[in-house]
Amino acid sequence: MTRPLRAARAAAAPSAGLTVAVTGAASPIGQAICRRLANAEGIRQVIALDAKKPGVPTVRWRKADPTDPGLASALHKVDTLVHLAVSDDPALDRAEQRRRTVTGASVALTAAAATGVRHVVLLSSARVYGAFADNPVPLRDGAPVRARPDGSALDDLLAVEEFAARAGRMYPQVQTALLRPAVVVGRGIDHPAGGALDGPRLLVVRGTKPIWQFCHSEDLAGAVLTTVLARLTGPLNVGSEGWLEQSEVERILGRRRVELPADAAVGTATRLHAQGISGDPASQLDYLMHPWAVDADRLRAAGWEPAYTNEDALSSWAQGRPLLPLRITVKGAAVAGGAAAGVSVALVGTAALVRRARRNRRNRR
Repeated sequence: MTRPLRAARAAAAPSAGLTVAVTGAASPIGQAICRRLANAEGIRQVIALDAKKPGVPTVRWRKADPTDPGLASALHKVDTLVHLAVSDDPALDRAEQRRRTVTGASVALTAAAATGVRHVVLLSSARVYGAFADNPVPLRDGAPVRARPDGSALDDLLAVEEFAARAGRMYPQVQTALLRPAVVVGRGIDHPAGGALDGPRLLVVRGTKPIWQFCHSEDLAGAVLTTVLARLTGPLNVGSEGWLEQSEVERILGRRRVELPADAAVGTATRLHAQGISGDPASQLDYLMHPWAVDADRLRAAGWEPAYTNEDALSSWAQGRPLLPLRITVKGAAVAGGAAAGVSVALVGTAALVRRARRNRRNRR
């Protein structure tokens, strides 16, 4: 155990341990965090707040809706609130996604202030930095938030970040931390990177050299624990050290790429989104083209170290994962409604390659 983390735990000891409440506790990430907190020195009790009971027997469950102001009644004698109720569920429409994410964060911070909770940890994403060709690699903690609203679930995270900044002025008695992880992978996480890793081909926009960074859910749980015990505040990046090149991701996943010119990729993504086939606007392709890797300097200084490398994290997630099925039709690829821009364009591009191969075979006969 590193010295800063020992010091953080010692600081928590005089109160005989902290009581920590976790919203979204039944989600795969929530369960990983509950397990880590429940087994840690310096944590007296973990209270799981969710509509469903999490599969973690060592925590206390209180049925709660994080978007209901009645959440305050579940925060009696809680020292720290970890708010994980961020929704990008493709089965929900955008209005419901936004309600769950943005209203949930507002309710969580307001309820914390009303009930004497002194420390709130909010889950955001490194995506809020935006993906730009001129991004420094890696991005440091607290780098400018440059992502642009585009109608996707990213807008909700930007709204949460803005509310957290205002909450510091409205509720100065509440200390707030914002965790900004890279692409989160791990047990039970079905579609990381918005599903961009699910298809039989991975999209590459010609002329770009994408890099990938991952954060295993167990490492995210460790980051939450460090943040809670050390009472960290402000923006905190989370991710495995370094990053992977596109060719390394393809090797680990056993996938090939489909490479398209930028105008073809953007044009296809725009059409698919307009038709309701892709859940993401074309602007989300920026995250497959430009860097947004982060350096977790502040967490490391507090004693956190990731247990997974980028390669280990991606490999562990990929084991036994089925490929997204591709059905070739007369008109092209049959893409599941709501799929991410990257995987939708990759499927359509793959369909085009298949049609061309079929024509070539027929012409050779």
